[in-house]
Amino acid sequence: MWNKIATYIIRYRLLWVALVLVSTVFMAFEASKIELSYNFARILPSNDPVEKEYQDFRKLFGEDGSVMVIGWQDPELFNIDKFRDWYKLSEEIKGSEGIKNVLSLANVYKIVRNDSLTRFDFAPVIRQMPQTQAEADSLKKEIANLPIYEGLVLNSKTNATLMVITFNDKELNSKRRLTIVDDIEQMAETFAQKYNTDLHYSGMPYIRTVNMKKISREMELFMGLAVFVTLMILWAFFRSFRLTLLSITVVLIGVIFSVGILHLFNYKITALTGLIPPLLIVIGVPNCVFLINKYQAELISHNNKDEALMQMIRQIGLSTFLANMTTAIGFGVFYFTNSSLLVEFGVVAAISVMVTYVLCLLLLPITLHYMSTPKARHLKHLEGKWAIGFLRKVDYLVHHKRKEIYIAMVVMIIVSVFGMQKIKTIGYVVDDLPKKDVVYTDLRFFEKNFNGVLPFEVMINTKQPNGVFGDQAQVLYKIKAFQNEMAKFPEFSKPVSIVEASRFLYQGYRGGDAKYYALPGILELNKLTNYVQGQQGAAKQLNSFLNEDKSVTRVSFQMADVGSERIKELMNQIRPKVDSIFSPEKYKVSLTGHSLVFLKSNDYLLSNLYESLLIAIVLIAIVGMVLFRSIPIILLSKLPCLIPLALTAGIMGYFDIYFKPTTILIFSITFGIASDGTVYFLTRYREELYKNGLSPSNAVSRSIFGTGLSMIYTAVILFCGFSIFAASSFGGTAAMGVMVSITLLVAMCTNLILLPALLLSIAKRQGKNVKPT
Repeated sequence: MWNKIATYIIRYRLLWVALVLVSTVFMAFEASKIELSYNFARILPSNDPVEKEYQDFRKLFGEDGSVMVIGWQDPELFNIDKFRDWYKLSEEIKGSEGIKNVLSLANVYKIVRNDSLTRFDFAPVIRQMPQTQAEADSLKKEIANLPIYEGLVLNSKTNATLMVITFNDKELNSKRRLTIVDDIEQMAETFAQKYNTDLHYSGMPYIRTVNMKKISREMELFMGLAVFVTLMILWAFFRSFRLTLLSITVVLIGVIFSVGILHLFNYKITALTGLIPPLLIVIGVPNCVFLINKYQAELISHNNKDEALMQMIRQIGLSTFLANMTTAIGFGVFYFTNSSLLVEFGVVAAISVMVTYVLCLLLLPITLHYMSTPKARHLKHLEGKWAIGFLRKVDYLVHHKRKEIYIAMVVMIIVSVFGMQKIKTIGYVVDDLPKKDVVYTDLRFFEKNFNGVLPFEVMINTKQPNGVFGDQAQVLYKIKAFQNEMAKFPEFSKPVSIVEASRFLYQGYRGGDAKYYALPGILELNKLTNYVQGQQGAAKQLNSFLNEDKSVTRVSFQMADVGSERIKELMNQIRPKVDSIFSPEKYKVSLTGHSLVFLKSNDYLLSNLYESLLIAIVLIAIVGMVLFRSIPIILLSKLPCLIPLALTAGIMGYFDIYFKPTTILIFSITFGIASDGTVYFLTRYREELYKNGLSPSNAVSRSIFGTGLSMIYTAVILFCGFSIFAASSFGGTAAMGVMVSITLLVAMCTNLILLPALLLSIAKRQGKNVKPT
């Protein structure tokens, strides 16, 4: 079959070039329309119970992560000049397009009892901008008499305040969000510079915007670094400008196809899909190395260019096909996670890897056909003394020191297992950022002064119309008891709920005295009912906590970024309290919000690590059946790929690198790429054993010297290529780059040393000659 493929490629070369040219232009056009994703990344599948509860909440009450906050700490918050400018800033932001509401010290409201219309009215505390310090001091006293705002927009103990900015849902998940956040920052920084003070920014819209900007910048950075690094390495290997340029051009065409495929699938650039182009450069270049090395080796053998090209396709085509297939499998197994974020990344990466392989197989031999025969100096790298010396040592170890090799591997496995036991599955919303990053430090400001800004929602379903107020308003008193229990946890902010609203109403009903900020008894509560009717005044505000038939209500908290492990502990403590207050037989209480979804996402990714890795092992083992129909060889040939993964997991444990979305990707991806070396070696070993009729010993030696140089080149390219991700400002991406580099370097050693040793041990067990001749 490969003879025909080689013939067709060379014979119809102009047709192939035309097809590639036309398809590249088409894909470039599609790629030009690609957009960044502005939606919050969903890791959980749509049928997951936690995800379903979260989506149910969003349908009833809207997006929970729509609030941006600006924090400020100053003992002179009510200095007349500062307060006036804070007022102006609040009004300016409130008037911006895309902003739904703004709550700050400058635009707080009080409840006014309107007996003539039998209703409550919301009246602004500040009807006009204060003109004197006396007016500002008076406002300070009036705000202090409104306990509802203590802990929400003001911390009187630390002299900290915040501005709560609510985005419209439409702008929240669009490109416009970036502009809105930029505009808000510019407005706020004018205030900060005038008073030489620090303003702090946070909230999900802000964090998502900053992260998206970083992703966009880093995608360009990684592309540039990937091209530069691979160019330098290829030049160092081949010492040929033409071959270096040819290799990188072919792979860049593959990158164009990958971005075009993203758009054709109606996907967008996310934190993961943004990694595909630089990954493709790093993964695609080794194809060029293997093909060009074989071509040049054939030229040295017989100096017939056309025959060398034919042999390059015939002999390397199958092994590179199988190697790319295993790499594609490493990506493709993410399809089985049912997580849209991972599925998009896995599917596009897998297809792109195979497309890049086809481009290499077509364009390299066709271009080399038209290029002049390389000069002797361009072939010297095939005779590198350092590489030959290293491979000789490998050959000696494999034939004479197998026992020592196995002992070293066992020790490595034992050390790795101890390290693996130390791995923690802990994720933080901003743990990918450096501790000195402004997003991280600002978040800590809000945690210190307001207990955090991450959404945590409690949705209470009474299962009956008007259930929130029916049965003598028992649900309100249960919510009060629940809020009292939640107040014992310092990780949660003051809640916003129907109970807090009722307290606020009762204060207004009793004339505004702060001592009446309390949930009244049932008789007093009934008196409030006549004042809360329809969709006007206070009734409109109350209804924002309820669904249409008043059977469901919400209790909204903000919480600190305590990490997934601590959230588990908190949920284990909170759920029993919830069930003791709200009988599960009568009520359905959902603990949801971004924080809970984030927790479940981490657990889901971890469980899918094992699943996807197992699927990858099975699928790659099936690919191995193409080469050998020997179960011992197929099973033992997986060890050289699994041991590096175990070592990487061990290193993560020893150095406290946590399992999280980016680091979890390491294992399936590297298993697929590490299997490439196994495929290259086994393909050559099979050829020497069966086609050339060599003994296992000689077949192993020929395989070591025949594939070793290309495997070393590939390992260097992959090591340096993945190392570029260490430049990321996201800790997880940087850790992924370093860990993948280490894993693939170790995989080269195990494929060159452990794999041939295992093959000789199997042959010896079968009674075959394994002594070197």
